[in-house]
Amino acid sequence: MDLTHLDENNRPKMVDVSDKKETTRVAIASGQISMSKEAYDAIITNNTKKGPVLQTAVIASIMGVKKTSELIPMCHPLLLSGINCDIEELPALPGFKLIVTAKLNGQTGVEMEALTGTSIGLLTIYDMVKAIDKSMVISNVQLESKSGGKSGDFIR
Repeated sequence: MDLTHLDENNRPKMVDVSDKKETTRVAIASGQISMSKEAYDAIITNNTKKGPVLQTAVIASIMGVKKTSELIPMCHPLLLSGINCDIEELPALPGFKLIVTAKLNGQTGVEMEALTGTSIGLLTIYDMVKAIDKSMVISNVQLESKSGGKSGDFIR
C-alpha cells in the first residue's frame, strides 16, 4: 500500500484532494474521562474554582474541531458546516462521555476534526478539575462513525 502523505522522494506532503468529488461528510467521535466522586460531584453541582466545566468543555470541543488543521500537520483547513458536542453524565463511573459530531460538504473527511474536538473537550475537563483529582483518566477516544467520501461509510 502506498502512503498518501509521502511524495516520490519520500518527503511529507499534504494529499491533493482537488480532483475528489464534493460530498456531505459527517464524522462522530467519542471519548470518556473517569474521575473521583468528589471531582464528579463538583462538576455536576458547578462547584469548581474555574467555572462551569461542562459548558467550557463544549466550547473547547468546538474550538478543537475548528483548529484541527493547525494542530495535525497533514490535515486540510476545512469549511465546516456544523459542529456539535454532547456530554453524557456517567455517575456509576464516575465520569463523563463526550460525543463530537463534525459535518461539511467538501472533498475530504472530518474524522480527525471529530477526534481532535473530543480530545480537547476531555483535556479541558481534566484541566478544570485537576486541583481536585489529578488521577483522572481519559480513555476510549475513538471514531464512532463516518459517512461520505470515496471510502464509504463506517460504523463502529
